[in-house]
Amino acid sequence: MDIRPFDGVILKAGIAAPDKVRLVQDRLRALGYGASVTGIFDAQTESVVKLFQAQHSDDSGLPLKIDGEIGFHTWTALFGVLPSVVQPVAQLLSQALAVAASQDHQMEVPRGSNRGPMVDEYLRAAGMDPTKGSPDSRPWCMCFMYWVFEQAAQHMNRATPLPKTASCHQHWVAAADLANVGLITRQQALDNRNLIQPGLIFILDFGGGMGHTGIVESVLPGGALQTIEGNTNTDGSRNGVGVFRLQRRKPSDTVLTGFVDYSKA
Repeated sequence: MDIRPFDGVILKAGIAAPDKVRLVQDRLRALGYGASVTGIFDAQTESVVKLFQAQHSDDSGLPLKIDGEIGFHTWTALFGVLPSVVQPVAQLLSQALAVAASQDHQMEVPRGSNRGPMVDEYLRAAGMDPTKGSPDSRPWCMCFMYWVFEQAAQHMNRATPLPKTASCHQHWVAAADLANVGLITRQQALDNRNLIQPGLIFILDFGGGMGHTGIVESVLPGGALQTIEGNTNTDGSRNGVGVFRLQRRKPSDTVLTGFVDYSKA
């Protein structure tokens, strides 16, 4: 790859620079990020750029700013030097991460209802009727994960490998019976932190049939996880109201069942 210096023009959503945008999309695609090469800096491209930023550092070794824009540091990571990916990401997982990132700050309408235009889509994708039952009967974190991977699979013209369920526990149990799907228990993750990769689905078990799930976006210095989760919040309470990027999960969490790996599915 030829080294291409940054020319001072920041590329971001809506910019009219098709040749440069196409160059970036082609580079991201070559690195396994599944970007569509259209020359249009759309929401999907922005999500893929954010994923790249979450997994790379600048030439000083500092994490890139995750803003979906391509300025000096992100451009240099792409074209100035051969980037060193934090961890490899299979194409399906890369696509899923891009889809999940595109939903950041998608909110319930109204809050606390477990409903809303997009929340209803998540629920229906996993086979739930959003018009029936009370809000407590419509938890949607697993529905969000199913929808994310379904969208990612459709983009690749394939079927999703995820079992169709709205239950975190049932997902873990069903995944154990699927071919080419890996389960990483909490203890295995503690024994070997390198097993935790971007794109893995984590499963939490709170007891009494209650659980939670999300997708790992990156492993932060110190071992904490950056995740994207549905039916959650930013204040640490159990009242989930939207999709958020969080940094509060750890492999040592006692409620962690483990991780599901669809990279080879």
